[in-house]
Amino acid sequence: MGDHRERLRAALRRDDGSVSLELAIVFPVLLLIVVALLQYGLWFHARTLAQAAAAEGATAARTQGAVLDDGRTRAEAFLAEHAGDLVLDSAVSVTAPSPGHVAVEVRGRSLSLLPLVPGPQIVQSAQGPVERFTTPGEP
Repeated sequence: MGDHRERLRAALRRDDGSVSLELAIVFPVLLLIVVALLQYGLWFHARTLAQAAAAEGATAARTQGAVLDDGRTRAEAFLAEHAGDLVLDSAVSVTAPSPGHVAVEVRGRSLSLLPLVPGPQIVQSAQGPVERFTTPGEP
């Protein structure tokens, strides 16, 4: 009977620290998953802001009598007002891919959670026809 108890105690002593070892293996994986989810959320939000800025710029550039620079100014103002530090190194380009159409492209980077690691790149665009008055029977 005493021999059985000693064997049980010896077996229990061999498991000392096993929980700490398991946590040392699992915790970094869980931390990596949390950081990846947070980084994805920052990227998605920055992407949404860039898309909204491109749409605002396209709306301003499509207005009858507007010039392409009006779209760039409006998109940059939207980013300055709403994006803050969420969209880094932003650049806005406005082009006329064909007569009567405008396209606005917003490029930048998302904020990064890791120091010295640049955030994911963002490229969003919006386009549409330039507004104009027409008369019945004319294109």
